Amino acid sequence: MHRESTAAVIARQLRTAIMEHTLRPGAQLSETALSSQFGVSRGPLREAMQRLVQEGLLRSEPNRGLFVIELDEADIRDVYAARTAVEGAAAMMVARARVPAALRDLRTACEVMTSTLGLGDPDALRDADFHFHDVLVQSSGSRRLARMHQTLIVEARMCLTAWESTYQQPLQLVEEHNQIVAAIEAGDVRLTLLRVEEHLDETLRRLIRR
Repeated sequence: MHRESTAAVIARQLRTAIMEHTLRPGAQLSETALSSQFGVSRGPLREAMQRLVQEGLLRSEPNRGLFVIELDEADIRDVYAARTAVEGAAAMMVARARVPAALRDLRTACEVMTSTLGLGDPDALRDADFHFHDVLVQSSGSRRLARMHQTLIVEARMCLTAWESTYQQPLQLVEEHNQIVAAIEAGDVRLTLLRVEEHLDETLRRLIRR
């Protein structure tokens, strides 16, 4: 069984902290505080932080240190252009393959989204939304698409200040995901790509409209 290195575990925990705003945009990282928090030496901590610098989630400022990136409108547009490329490619692969297990997983992810509608909880809907997109990319079987998507989803979640407006139309949001799955189930590759593009374009409009 593959075992994650200490640096990989710390990198994953830092991504989560950035994603959930425990480490807020613009925050400076303290090696001393983080080393104490994770109970590790500075070697694997520095390796983990450098991974996040390479992924673009942290920025390095000479003589100052490492900071969590801040996303402006141009960054958000760029994130969604990249998401469209990655998720569109993954969805087309899934539509071509039509592996029964993958189709079941996607339909289940849609059902989970639907089940959140009665809760009136935007956080639950947001989590189900991101879970769907993770399942979509993972179902492609492409490790490279999955690796790129991991960073993109962290950046997308960093737009949390805009999510309230994004989730004001939950029925429409769920229907957009159902349409993606329906196109994949039909094996219609062109329609699948169109549905992914339309969904992410609409999500971007909701974000920029905040």
